Amino acid sequence: MHSISHYVRLGYLQWRLRRLKRYLRGTADCQAVQRERLMEKIRLNQDSQFGREHGFEKIRSVEDFRARVPIANYETYRPYIEQVKNGNPGALFGPDTKVLMFSMTSGTTSESKYVPITNHFFEEYRRSWNYWGLATYRDHNDLLSKHTLTLASDWDQFRTAGGIPCGSISGLAAETRPRITNSLFILPNALLKVKGTENKQYASLRVAIESPRVGMIVTANPLTLMHLARMADEQKERLIRDVHDGTLSDHVDVPADVRAVLKQRGKGPNRKRAKELDAVVEQTGHLYPKDFWPGLSVVSVWMGGSVAAYLPSVRQYFGGASLRDHGLSASEGHMTSPMQDESCAGLLDYESHFFEFIPTEEHGTPNPTVLEAHELEEGQEYFLLMSTLSGLYRYDIHDVVRCDGFLGQCPRLTFLNKGAHYSSMTGEKLSELQVTQAVGQAFQDCGVLIDHYSLVPVPGDPAYYRLLIEERFDAEKVREIAARVDQRLSEVNCEYDDRLQGHRMAGVTVVRVPEGTWAEHRRIQTSGEGNDTYAYKHPFLAAKQELAEKFRALSDIAMSD
Repeated sequence: MHSISHYVRLGYLQWRLRRLKRYLRGTADCQAVQRERLMEKIRLNQDSQFGREHGFEKIRSVEDFRARVPIANYETYRPYIEQVKNGNPGALFGPDTKVLMFSMTSGTTSESKYVPITNHFFEEYRRSWNYWGLATYRDHNDLLSKHTLTLASDWDQFRTAGGIPCGSISGLAAETRPRITNSLFILPNALLKVKGTENKQYASLRVAIESPRVGMIVTANPLTLMHLARMADEQKERLIRDVHDGTLSDHVDVPADVRAVLKQRGKGPNRKRAKELDAVVEQTGHLYPKDFWPGLSVVSVWMGGSVAAYLPSVRQYFGGASLRDHGLSASEGHMTSPMQDESCAGLLDYESHFFEFIPTEEHGTPNPTVLEAHELEEGQEYFLLMSTLSGLYRYDIHDVVRCDGFLGQCPRLTFLNKGAHYSSMTGEKLSELQVTQAVGQAFQDCGVLIDHYSLVPVPGDPAYYRLLIEERFDAEKVREIAARVDQRLSEVNCEYDDRLQGHRMAGVTVVRVPEGTWAEHRRIQTSGEGNDTYAYKHPFLAAKQELAEKFRALSDIAMSD
């Protein structure tokens, strides 16, 4: 027998599904809708400083837009964004735009990227996620009578000089959910204010594990899920005692006001649930989500790119729940929405941003072919450009996608990897520029002179990087170099630091390879016909898959000697 609230949500879902159907039908006019969205963005911000400098008022077509606005990266927009941070939104936006916050992520340089989240952008962001959510609940309407566990981060971690909040857009989305659906989400928003991965994950587990009716878990990174599952097992005695006593362990650093909220929301001692959890441990020897949440239907997590290697472990801990990729999404915007389980091919979010695509073989050339969404070819790979209401136009996010078919004129895209000079095993988005800055500084810190090295990604559980060098040092110096490299990488890349602190990555391992390794690699790379010896660039970051595999094999041999 379902509750009244279940039937209210069911009616709401059926009403909202009409919007999803219109959205899916609209893919037949993807080209026209995309061009409408572009012109809306141009008109909205044509009176901004950037708009005036680039002649927005004269843009009437995609061709005009491309002629006046070059393909760009974040550094092109940084001077304008700095003005916005300091209280001058007119640098990028028209008078009808309000900047709600800045979403932060790592950049190609040592400075973090601050992506302006405007009222108009956030409206598009929520609508895009809503389509994904509607399709998920359409396929799993049992979720209407279960809880959803969403792991989000604080959107107001600190303020700019102009008083604008900075943090994670996921937190803003959590705090502004519609009231009618908010009761589905088991975690109180007060938990957003808990600092530190260990503290937040334990507190989240403590709240969520009290209910046996968790039906869906939503987070970006599979490693977060694996860490959550292992924490439940490793801390099982403490968790069960907290549930039994109605407490939150003192070992968790949680602000007093957040503890007060949790106590107010809690139901006091829950001996019945504690007994159920004890029974799980007695029967299985462990305390894993697949056992204490038997009704888990959906695990929503990244499935594409390098993180696919972690999915078998996710299934091991979370049982038979369907995996649902929530699409290609970043601080810069939500780009695709998978419409079915067990697939990372997502429908391009054609209603929100304006998208362009460059064939991978032409990326970085002076005059590449640039295509609109409807012009893609199935099976081909592209770099993706975005123009958004965050004030970023023709923005090269350095994501490589593959076209896996169409719905109407709208492509289904699968994320493959970051571009050639990036490595991102767990979402750290490490650039070669960051590597050279950080490792070079680390060598100076340690008083060593090393001209050539390569940082090699090693997927695993946990993932980590190997620093390959030819020079010989004693064990103490090797440990010092590794620690300093981790420290400096954390300073230039906030995502790397976050993953180290959250135990989603392990620290750097220094591996000595035979003398002459780099000279031999250069010889091979420049020996082919037409190769220019003087154009050779040493790979300080082995980001390309083929090169990373070669260097991993080389270092495996070196480590076994």
